[in-house]
Amino acid sequence: MEASVILPILKKKLAFLSGGKDRRSGLILTIPLCLEQTNMDELSVTLDYLLSIPSEKCKARGFTVIVDGRKSQWNVVKTVVLMLQNVVPAEVSLVCVVKPDEFWDKKVTHFCFWKEKDRLGFEVILVSANKLTRYIEPCQLTEDFGGSLTYDHMDWLNKRLVFEKFTKESTSLLDELALINNGSDKGDQREKESRGNKTKVAQNEVRSVDLNFLLSVDPETVLQTGHELLSELQQRRFNGSDGGVSWSPMDDELLAQPQVMKLLDSLREQYTRYQEVCRQRSKRTQLEEIQQKVMQVVNWLEGPGSEQLRAQWGIGDSLRASQALQQKHEEIESQHSEWFAVYVELNQQIAALLNAGDEEDLVELKSLQQQLSDVCYRQASQLEFRQNLLQAALEFHGVAQDLSQQLDGLLGMLCVDVAPADGASIQQTLKLLEEKLKSVDVGLQGLREKGQGLLEQISNQASWAYGKDVTIENKENVDHIQGVMEDMQLRKQRCEDMVDVRRLKMLQMVQLFKCEEDAAQAVEWLSELLDALLKTHIRLGDDAQETKVLLEKHRKFVDVAQSTYDYGRQLLQATVVLCQSLRCTSRSSGDTLPRLNRVWKQFTIASEERVHRLEMAIAFHSNAEKILQDCPEEPDAINDEEQFDETEAVGKSLLDRLTVPVVYPDGTEQYFGSPSDMASTAEHIRDRMKLVHLKRQQRRHPGMVTTES
Repeated sequence: MEASVILPILKKKLAFLSGGKDRRSGLILTIPLCLEQTNMDELSVTLDYLLSIPSEKCKARGFTVIVDGRKSQWNVVKTVVLMLQNVVPAEVSLVCVVKPDEFWDKKVTHFCFWKEKDRLGFEVILVSANKLTRYIEPCQLTEDFGGSLTYDHMDWLNKRLVFEKFTKESTSLLDELALINNGSDKGDQREKESRGNKTKVAQNEVRSVDLNFLLSVDPETVLQTGHELLSELQQRRFNGSDGGVSWSPMDDELLAQPQVMKLLDSLREQYTRYQEVCRQRSKRTQLEEIQQKVMQVVNWLEGPGSEQLRAQWGIGDSLRASQALQQKHEEIESQHSEWFAVYVELNQQIAALLNAGDEEDLVELKSLQQQLSDVCYRQASQLEFRQNLLQAALEFHGVAQDLSQQLDGLLGMLCVDVAPADGASIQQTLKLLEEKLKSVDVGLQGLREKGQGLLEQISNQASWAYGKDVTIENKENVDHIQGVMEDMQLRKQRCEDMVDVRRLKMLQMVQLFKCEEDAAQAVEWLSELLDALLKTHIRLGDDAQETKVLLEKHRKFVDVAQSTYDYGRQLLQATVVLCQSLRCTSRSSGDTLPRLNRVWKQFTIASEERVHRLEMAIAFHSNAEKILQDCPEEPDAINDEEQFDETEAVGKSLLDRLTVPVVYPDGTEQYFGSPSDMASTAEHIRDRMKLVHLKRQQRRHPGMVTTES
């Protein structure tokens, strides 16, 4: 009986072997009754199954049965006890009926188990749960009866199912393996006889033998299950700590550990033989497949593969044509790659068989390997040579196309008339032109290098490469390459000549713009001098000496302005000459020159006005100083009334002139300094005039005493 057949009944836990033992080392069988009515047939089936598990040696020690009737009725307990007489009469040594605390006392008087001992064949005692330890050690009782023994019914049941499944599968697998292994000798003999025979009948016979290698279950899985089961069986039963214990459901007294070990040993032995049989058969089958695949690879490479390469010889006359040829070659390589992958796989398989060391196959395998390697390496060399040639052609045409575009761009730039806005843009354009020319030089050099490398590869292209004479085709390729390089050289030379002319013209334009910019700067400087003259050159001096110094500084200031004006005129004259050379119209003649003349005219008028004022101030201060100084040597000069009149007249004229603005030819007016500056200068002159007037009064009236004196 198998547990899987009565699994629903076993799950009900109508009875169980906890693994505990009585004082006689007999196993303890526990029957936990519940409030519901117990199915006696199911209980009988459960007991039959449980009692079939222990060995005969264990059964000889007898069983102690614990009938837990605390949750059941008396008549059910009695029925179970009587049933034990029919199920296990010889194996039961003692039946302990665990009674409830109160309800059975009267009923027990009607049935005394001890009087029926001879008829039952075993002793029955009624005992409370707390007194059960009188008969059984606490460590052998489960927690339901106050013991410390741990029992998990579902865990036990699961492991029991594993054990029975392993036993069933391993027994079946051993039969299959023995059948295959015993028949392998005859199969090997037939294989050797039919090895040289390649007829269809022999092949079908080999295939029919191969079908016998199919197993119903996986040996590896069964072995793993057996090892795990054996590991469970070999665990110690008591492995707890701190006084606690745990239950091992696969104890060697409950399950047949030697049986598992014996099955594992037999299974390993038969499985090892089976693996060797499979290995030998697989090796022979693999050798036949290798022979067939080698011939397929060789026939294709020497046939269609070689024909594809013979049809390809050109390098193209442009980048697009080279790309198309390379794409076509990649398609050819893709087809070859599939066969090369087969070659790699075959080579690995042959190497593995050679390492196996079977002398009878070494010569044939080495011959196959050498033949396959020679053909594949020769074809791979041809593919690589063609790929390198196309790659070099692609690079050559790519450089030629880039160089052609650079020359087109440079020529387009040279054909457009230069009309920059300023000298900086001309410098930038000139720099760009030089960079483009330098880039063309680099590109042409790169084209020569690529072309020379491509010519060398073509010269090395021997007739063996494609199995045909390629002299005519090579000449076409060489002529094309040399023609492209010569054409690029001529185009580059024409561009260089045009660049020289354009460079000279642009340098003249740079000079033209520089002169115009400097002339405009001269106008700005002259304007700044005029502005400084009007805003800062306003003092007339406190005495004649200081005024003379100011006049001398003013003349130097005028000299600077004159030099600036002359510099601007010279620059504008240079622009006229450059414009005539460049055949263009200068903007300076219509803009800068009138501005320069206008500013210079304004500066001249303001400067003359400044000179007049300084000269008048010198005359005024000189006369005033003569009057105000008491000089005994010149009494007549001091007392001269005309001197006083002249001084006062010059002072008044100077005051009047300070109030008059500078009038330019276009009618605009401009004052020297601010009104406060002019007022300060006028106030100083008036003070001197008052002193002169006071001096005059003192001379007329010598006894007059002024407030100041």
